[in-house]
Amino acid sequence: MAHDPALLWQSCLAVIKKDLHAQSFKTWIEPLEIEQLDPNGIRISGPDEFFCDWVDEHYRLTIEKAVLEVTSWRPSFSCLPTQKTDSPPPAEQRTTPRVRRPVSSFALNPRYRFDNFIVGDSNEFAFSGAQSVAGAPGKTSFNPFVIYSGVGLGKTHLLQAIGDHALAHGTAENVVYVTAEKFISDYINSIRKRDTAQFVATYRSADLLLVDDIQFFLLTEGSQREFFHTFNALFQNDKQIVLSADCPPPSLQGFEPRLISRFQCGLVASIDSPDLETRIAILRHKSELQGVHLPDGVARQIAETHATNVRELEGALTRVIALSKVGDRGITVDLVAHMLPSLRAERPEVTVNDVIRDACGYFGLTENELTGPSRKNDIVAARHLSMYLAKSLTQAPLKMIGAAFGGRDHSTVIHACKRIEKQSSYDTSVSRQLKDLREQIENSHRGVA
Repeated sequence: MAHDPALLWQSCLAVIKKDLHAQSFKTWIEPLEIEQLDPNGIRISGPDEFFCDWVDEHYRLTIEKAVLEVTSWRPSFSCLPTQKTDSPPPAEQRTTPRVRRPVSSFALNPRYRFDNFIVGDSNEFAFSGAQSVAGAPGKTSFNPFVIYSGVGLGKTHLLQAIGDHALAHGTAENVVYVTAEKFISDYINSIRKRDTAQFVATYRSADLLLVDDIQFFLLTEGSQREFFHTFNALFQNDKQIVLSADCPPPSLQGFEPRLISRFQCGLVASIDSPDLETRIAILRHKSELQGVHLPDGVARQIAETHATNVRELEGALTRVIALSKVGDRGITVDLVAHMLPSLRAERPEVTVNDVIRDACGYFGLTENELTGPSRKNDIVAARHLSMYLAKSLTQAPLKMIGAAFGGRDHSTVIHACKRIEKQSSYDTSVSRQLKDLREQIENSHRGVA
């Protein structure tokens, strides 16, 4: 008996939709096209290789479960790009390199490239998304592409690397990189000069618009309105928009709901604090750029002292190198050990107990309530959020975090983190709590009232 793959796929989609949050379904399932669906195989296609790899890793079981429920089949699964394109040649191989200048007075910094961005678990998803967007601006489902993180974790690096790659490989001819503050300034000046037409022409002619620190759009209502129209004009013409912020879109204060909705219709990716191995890799890379040999023990010492962001890590390395040059001393474990008290005084490491203490104060709970066996919804939610921040802000292994939270297993911590990451992408109250508590922990650790 013949089966119509399209009709079967629609039935499967109905099942999948019940299992996934609406935003996940819209981002990762809706763009898929069914190529084959019979007892021998499920073959679906997605926009590009990155998209298909992500679906295969994160949604394969969900799709197979839906097919089994609808058809009782257990066919083999494959997800392949709709159209494979050859990798573009490196920019230096072109006999007449294509040179493009960003429209904004904020020129792209040549130091911010993909090849010198250190990738780890904390930023791998954002990095992969950025590469996908840079390779085919406006041609993937990741439009807009929003990257959010705390200060000094690499948002600007990735944003400018997208522009650099697009210009070098000719995937976009008119790249506009600008900060939100510069956009606002240009908009206000255009009104004062009564030349809004030039402003509109500048920003709406972009093939690739990169806007850094969009949280500053809350400063003026008029700039939000103009950005909304700019966004729509570019989006409707399949032009790529990439944004960075200091928090997830639902947590952006003072923004019109229609803008928040636009920000969430593509791909949203976070960058967390780098883990120990990533911090060590960053230190090695930065020292090599300066022609300095950094012994493994020294790299680990510095990395263990500075766990919050990349800028502080680089600053610590700079001070160590500078001190080594005073008196022409080598960089040794003893030298760094001598500096560690002052380095730690600048930024003491956050511990799991710090997170638990501040979380109890924030949620109005006792430590026994937060870490105990209670299954009350509000306490479980607070516990999950606290576990997420313990993983994000400390270097404690999952087993240690679980132990601090009432002797729980590391798998419980993983479950809690995944749950909070999913909820914060669409639930404003969760993302707000996450942002506020993170700031409270960081401020109390700095001694800020």
